[in-house]
Amino acid sequence: MNIGLIIFFVLLALVAIALVVLYFLGKKAQKKQAEQQELMEANKQTVSMLIIDKKRMKLKEAGLPQIVLDEAPKLMRNSKLPIVKAKVGPQIISLISDDKIFDSIPVKKEVKAVVSGIYILDVKGLHGKVQKAPEKKKGFFKRMAAAIQEKGGAKPVK
Repeated sequence: MNIGLIIFFVLLALVAIALVVLYFLGKKAQKKQAEQQELMEANKQTVSMLIIDKKRMKLKEAGLPQIVLDEAPKLMRNSKLPIVKAKVGPQIISLISDDKIFDSIPVKKEVKAVVSGIYILDVKGLHGKVQKAPEKKKGFFKRMAAAIQEKGGAKPVK
């Protein structure tokens, strides 16, 4: 047999094994996320709060309780999270926001927020409406892809 053919089959086997492992790890992570989402939905409550400030900052700089820092995965400690400082009753606390709603949280306004522990799930305006975040400007390639889809696909070149 040719040595190149042997190397090809060995690499093919390694790639197949890697894909199987990633499939099962992804399935396990998906189950874990579903359980956590279920737990958050069970523990959610509506709270009236005054939003003081919001930023994307590292977990260490956010001013969260020490137990949160200890329980966070090591990879997550250096990543930037959407942190909201809010006054809930007489206390000023730091909360972690959901990425989907972070841009729509108004600063220096009173809102009703759906909270689960230190995690903000949803925000509703207490006085008036909460403004939706403006859409981000699309990049060149996304605009081109959208234009091609509108026209019904690429046309053959003559």
